[in-house]
Amino acid sequence: MFSKCRSSSIPAVHFKRPLPFPLTHRPVSFQTITNAPNHADPFHQTSSSFSPSRLGAFTQVPQSTHFNDPHSAHSFCSNALKVSAKMGFLREGRQLHGHVVKLGLYNVQSLQIQILNVYVKCKDFNNAQRLFGEMRKRNVVAWNTLISGLVNCWGNYESKLYLGFSYFRRMLLEAVGPDDITFNGLFRVCVDLNDVEIGRQLHCFVVKLGFGSNCFVGSALVDLYAKHGLIEDARCAFDFVLYRDLVLWNVMVYCYASNSLAKEAFGVFNLMRLEGVKGDEFTFSSLLSSCRTLGSCKPGKQIHGIIIREAFDSDVLVSSALVDMYAKNDDIGDAWKAFDAMSIRNVVSWTTIIVGYGLHGKEKEAIGLLREMFREHLYPDELTLASIVSSCGNVSSASELMQVHAYMVKFGFHFFSSIANSLITAYSKCGSISSASKCFNLVVEPDLVTWTSLICAYAFHGLAEEATEVFEKMLAYDIMPDQIAFLAVLSACSHGGLIQKGLHYFKLMSNDYQNFPDSEHYTCLIDLLGRAGLLDEAFMALTSMPIEPDPSTLGAFMGACKVHGNIELAKWAAQKLFALEPNKPVNYTLMSNIYSSQGHWGDVSRVRKMMRHSCDYKAPGCTEIPSVGGLLVM
Repeated sequence: MFSKCRSSSIPAVHFKRPLPFPLTHRPVSFQTITNAPNHADPFHQTSSSFSPSRLGAFTQVPQSTHFNDPHSAHSFCSNALKVSAKMGFLREGRQLHGHVVKLGLYNVQSLQIQILNVYVKCKDFNNAQRLFGEMRKRNVVAWNTLISGLVNCWGNYESKLYLGFSYFRRMLLEAVGPDDITFNGLFRVCVDLNDVEIGRQLHCFVVKLGFGSNCFVGSALVDLYAKHGLIEDARCAFDFVLYRDLVLWNVMVYCYASNSLAKEAFGVFNLMRLEGVKGDEFTFSSLLSSCRTLGSCKPGKQIHGIIIREAFDSDVLVSSALVDMYAKNDDIGDAWKAFDAMSIRNVVSWTTIIVGYGLHGKEKEAIGLLREMFREHLYPDELTLASIVSSCGNVSSASELMQVHAYMVKFGFHFFSSIANSLITAYSKCGSISSASKCFNLVVEPDLVTWTSLICAYAFHGLAEEATEVFEKMLAYDIMPDQIAFLAVLSACSHGGLIQKGLHYFKLMSNDYQNFPDSEHYTCLIDLLGRAGLLDEAFMALTSMPIEPDPSTLGAFMGACKVHGNIELAKWAAQKLFALEPNKPVNYTLMSNIYSSQGHWGDVSRVRKMMRHSCDYKAPGCTEIPSVGGLLVM
């Protein structure tokens, strides 16, 4: 009898005896259900019988009692399916599916939808589709479960995401009216597909059906436009909603903050407060992240005061955002104070302060913070380690670098591309080009950044031939070079005296790859020609630049003029350089040295006088040499 009424989405299941529960209302023992022989279990590959061990931790699972009425059976199955969906228990969900069929409750729509939700949440879309097709009657909840589940289940598969709109069309053909949950799920599909045009069409349909003023739908719509940089469209969708909740306000603030419109983000926040809506941790995090574009800590400090007043300073997310805001606005002292005031710290908090110290030239302090992090039994993630590796490279701390590298190998972090790229650069800065090359060879699929890191490493060590060989190999692998890759190979050619190759790469950059050179590329070109004594060609390149030469470009030209004794061209470049940077002593020193090398002592005195008049006191340089007793400053 069971085989005639069972679901086709569940494989054939054989039980010890038939269950006449739906017809005769005899009590059904849960124990009897779980005593099926192992060889007949359709899910024998996962479990030999229905195991309530995991479910028992979240809901009451009967062991020896009987279901004396359909209500008890329905209640148990409903609760167990909710837990299976929430916790991702696919094995138990499948067994509960068979259990529902066995008890004759398969046509109960609420249970069908809950089983569908289990399959969707556990990413078993084949069974979800099969079950959905078997449902005799599908209401809006069933359609929403499937459409919304597609976003979570198949976010990386474009064809599966388009299925969401296919089901939406079928839903309309079956005369099932969509609700706000339907449109929210479809807008999320548009975000994952990166298809704003479909989103616009759906927006029109939403307005036509009267959902344009719905707060839930409006939040998804604003998020879609925000992630595509369509700020005006996002604001129009926001303004169309009359009654806004905190989520919608947060999405609008995030929209401006993520698109570097800090003033507008603060404007929305002020409007939000005027309407009596208080922010939460997401509001303050978005506002703090936008402070960097303002170039000032003042708005961030005002938000900091509101955070303290509204007791959000104890929130880890908000406190980490505060540390990040101060660090990125060059106030590392206040960043440390915000970090030190945190009562609870997580990996994100530690990573934020470690990265902040590394970016502000406090690499040794950053390494010390990593040790403190370990003492608090917190362990670094990929971003933490990449920052620490960069700090080790910047201070040429080979011993700490090798220790960190050993830790990363032990725990498998060396497979991350960001880690490998940092290691290549750090080892080259520590003077070990062989170790940098070994790190590159261990990368299974090097990307553009990985190739560029190795090219820069060879260029840094003056190995121009090796750098150009790596660049050519990168092109052979069909990796499209960017401006940084070209800058690295041009620098290698400049320092290695490879004039023809350098000129070739400079032309290749714009002619074949449409990467138009900026001032740094022209600096390398002029340095390349100047080192070879081609001052006239360097002068022509300098005067024909489509952009104004910056101080580094003029400085490179003046350096070449000094080497080859061309005072006239040096004077021309010096006049432009003094106009751009009148308060920088190194420019006057360079011109003074050019005059002194040619014995023009009157000009030397004149330039020195100009330097004293225009520049502050020049602090003498010093160097630190590691010794047995510590650092020897000279």
